[in-house]
Amino acid sequence: MSRLNPVLIEQVAEAVKQTGRLLTDPCCLERVEAKSPTDFVTNVDFSVQHRLEKALLQLTPWAQFWGEEGEKIPVDTAKPYWLLDPVDGTTNLIHSFRHSAISLGLVEEGRVTFGLVYQPYTHECFAAVRGKGAYCNGKRICVSKAEKLSQSLLSAGTVPGRRDLADLAFRQMRRLYDCCQDVRRTGCASLDLCWVACGRLEGFVELSLQPWDYAAGMLLVEEAGGMVTGPEGKPLSLQAGGGVLASNGLLHRDLLEMLK
Repeated sequence: MSRLNPVLIEQVAEAVKQTGRLLTDPCCLERVEAKSPTDFVTNVDFSVQHRLEKALLQLTPWAQFWGEEGEKIPVDTAKPYWLLDPVDGTTNLIHSFRHSAISLGLVEEGRVTFGLVYQPYTHECFAAVRGKGAYCNGKRICVSKAEKLSQSLLSAGTVPGRRDLADLAFRQMRRLYDCCQDVRRTGCASLDLCWVACGRLEGFVELSLQPWDYAAGMLLVEEAGGMVTGPEGKPLSLQAGGGVLASNGLLHRDLLEMLK
């Protein structure tokens, strides 16, 4: 059970929405730095993280903070902590692709108990509390009812940060493509998970992600009636990254077979 009450949830959501304005205003993007040839960080990433860390520590002083950017300060995993990706889809942001999100999860006793993903370009706020369902802008959402891969629309990541996995990723994508209606690639894992949760996609696979990429989205999918595991069917870690497979649940076994 989460320590967050409805008032705190509203306050956290409002803080996220306020920082979302930094993504949508082109004037805010002033500096781009390369962590690697395919992984970037901008001043917007740092600004969003700084503002939300400050807000969250004021609203929930009992929770630690772990964000993607800057120095990684170890957290005590036995105590509650926030997991934040300040800009999921930084490459999209750099190219004005208008498909990025803020992804925030609260971990308590080793489980994600609250997740929020905000898409500032469409003003869609996806949120879930463990055991209480998943919502988009206050309206309950649920996964697709498709029972066959031939009825599905899937999303598959191209692991730009792990080019060594590219051959495997594209082989898997081709197998999925041959069995479904089509495959999408959007460049924002947290939103792919949200789209599985609300039934826009039947499944999503990416071979290399970090906990801040999927913590919130994982809870959203589960609370919407779906399933999230690694591509081999193992549970996901909230301390170390790895591959992710999300589905409406009905197609999970078939997708696992396709990825073998």
